[in-house]
Amino acid sequence: MRALVTGGGGFVGAALCRRLRDLGHDVTALGRRPYPALAAAGIRTVVHDLAVTGAATGLTGLLAGVECVFHTAAHVKMWGPREAFVRGNIGATESVIAACRAAGVARLVFTSSPSVVAAGHDLRGIDESQPSPSRSSALYPQTKAAAERAVLQAHGAGLRTIALRPHLIFGPGDTNLVPTILERARAGRLVQVGDGTNLVDLTFIDDCVAAHVRAAVALEENPGVGGRPYFISQGTPVPLWEWIGRVLALHDMPPVRRRIPAAMARVLATAAETVWWTLHLSSDPPLTRFLAEEMSTDHYFNINAARRELGYEPSCTVWEATERSFGRAAGTRPTDPAPRTP
Repeated sequence: MRALVTGGGGFVGAALCRRLRDLGHDVTALGRRPYPALAAAGIRTVVHDLAVTGAATGLTGLLAGVECVFHTAAHVKMWGPREAFVRGNIGATESVIAACRAAGVARLVFTSSPSVVAAGHDLRGIDESQPSPSRSSALYPQTKAAAERAVLQAHGAGLRTIALRPHLIFGPGDTNLVPTILERARAGRLVQVGDGTNLVDLTFIDDCVAAHVRAAVALEENPGVGGRPYFISQGTPVPLWEWIGRVLALHDMPPVRRRIPAAMARVLATAAETVWWTLHLSSDPPLTRFLAEEMSTDHYFNINAARRELGYEPSCTVWEATERSFGRAAGTRPTDPAPRTP
């Protein structure tokens, strides 16, 4: 299979490129800058910005002979100007769809996010029938939901599409979730929001990549999966703050000591956002409404559809994946916490 991976230098994109290469596929990594590490690994790299006007025209030529596009690129931020989110998520995705159609690409696998259904309250074991809310507290889930709709609506005889929603991806090479946790902890800015019992899903990078490969195969073998989203995770939720404590311990860092009630966090986040918007500050506020919601609510999802229709199956538990990823950071192998029932 000839494949192209947008955002090929990102956490998911780079891992997917290497996996496709190991499976014997001809893969190209596309991004806004060169990726020397991928090039050194024998993976073709191309520089192309999907968020600029006319991006589809330039991309069409790059897709000649490509059978499947994995669109992992996105503007993933907690804060920033609306136009950056619109260009990086909606505009870039529309360019990918247009280029796929123009070049005759058969399959498009889109990396979406469970945040497209986030509504500021608990989401416990929901499946793909859960609708996106009419309003969201952040621009990322808003624009990501619009991009997902565009991909799924593009599904048809000429182009088969599918959307995957992996939740809180982590593992070796992570450039977002765990580094952010560690950075905040080192700076003394990591504060537990809520009572610490909220359950969440997480996704190990190896299984996230496996789900993408399975989705591409399923699109070829079973057109019925096309035009649909699928939640992806390790299948069993864990207490978020217990997991964060485990990650800190594996990096020889002390546990989180400071706590703030969820209601107070939302009030403070609203106030911070108001100040940042009013003063047009370019930095990120210390807390946003979306982040306060995500850190204090249950959000875990039913992955039965992915298991049944894509043949997806997690290879390990969250705790096993955490040890596999970070166990050497502390030089010890801690005992798994007792399982918790959601």
